[in-house]
Amino acid sequence: MWFRRMLTRRHLVATCIALLLLGVMVYQDGAVAQKANGQSPEKWVDEIERVFIRSEECKQCHDRHYEEWKGAREQTPDLKTFGRVDAALLHGTSLESPVFRTVLGVWLQTNPTADERKRCLSCHVPSTTVFPQYAEKIAAQVISGNPQVEGIGCASCHLIKESTNGPPPTFKIEPGKTMHGPYADPEENLVHEAVQVPLFRGANYCASCHFDKVKDVTQKDLPGEILQGTICQDCHMEQSTGSSTSKRGAMTRSIGRHYFRGVVIPGILLKNRNLQAEWMPRIDIDSSKSAEKVEGTALVKVGSLPHSFPDGDPVLKQFDLAITVKDAQGKVLAQETKHFGLPYDKILRGPIPDPFIKGGNTRKVPFSFAIPAGATPASVEAVLSYTLIPAPEPALKDKYLATLKDDKERQTAKKIFDEYTQPRMLTYRAKTL
Repeated sequence: MWFRRMLTRRHLVATCIALLLLGVMVYQDGAVAQKANGQSPEKWVDEIERVFIRSEECKQCHDRHYEEWKGAREQTPDLKTFGRVDAALLHGTSLESPVFRTVLGVWLQTNPTADERKRCLSCHVPSTTVFPQYAEKIAAQVISGNPQVEGIGCASCHLIKESTNGPPPTFKIEPGKTMHGPYADPEENLVHEAVQVPLFRGANYCASCHFDKVKDVTQKDLPGEILQGTICQDCHMEQSTGSSTSKRGAMTRSIGRHYFRGVVIPGILLKNRNLQAEWMPRIDIDSSKSAEKVEGTALVKVGSLPHSFPDGDPVLKQFDLAITVKDAQGKVLAQETKHFGLPYDKILRGPIPDPFIKGGNTRKVPFSFAIPAGATPASVEAVLSYTLIPAPEPALKDKYLATLKDDKERQTAKKIFDEYTQPRMLTYRAKTL
């Protein structure tokens, strides 16, 4: 009886070890994703996923980070509809989001070159920097609404080892089984090797794709007295104490949440009054008037925060500065809206221009209005607003909508245009003349 119990225990231990080793072998061979119908993916997809392991595999140990990355822990209406939180797309929806599909679809109607397409996808699908030969196939899958590969997944970020001094994106991926991260003493495990890389504690890590946020995408720290020593991760990855895995790990370790959305720590704003004062852009108006005209300069300023505002996208944002002259009764005497931003047919053609306004800078926008005879100007107003994506020209919009397969898809695309090209006011200033 005793002998049988010993055999049973040994059999169970041997079985557990065999299953564990089998799991490691599966990882070493590359995780193979399954389609919804249970079939294996195409060979080229499997080739990518042997290097860029799907995040579902990482979820087995890192379930908290996975759920944050995917948005499973914060199901807002915007997130359910578009994959959006606080006007920003979750990294976990970088290819699945109808917003990206729509923007990419419109942009492709402007006939970008193959190199321009690869450049676009390099941040949304970092695996294209290792497998550029599949960029066209990935773009086609996104347009079809059924991407098989992951966009920005766990491996996309944790295979990054260093940054480069070239044009954005400035990340450099090291294909392999070693995952990189911020910890000096990563936990040993039987699934993958982990190595500390200092880049993960630098602003240049995030700025490799969000390159309009800092003055120099290669710098490790953010400049300025208010945020000296602060990096992107301090504000955009809420810090807590615990373990980065659900199975084991140092419970006293500082870990960051993986939403990567906007300001996730209101406490930083509450406790730092200087930061509150510098956070939002503001407008000053330098003006003069005569009997015939009102002229001057709108001075758009952003404090010493070292990034532009708002949103994390460095290419698509559009800004409008509306300047209006009124008389004492509030009647509009003259007005003009100055637009800043790239249309679809200019995006990623040549060098990427500076954004409308960078942190610590002042954008000077001159204006001059002729005043109707007999009118007396009393005030000048300036309103700064933004939209998240460019509004396509009617002909370009119709051209894209015609490529969609049915009215349901066209209705979704129209809703995205309506929502994401809706102006949002940033700041306002009025001055008495």
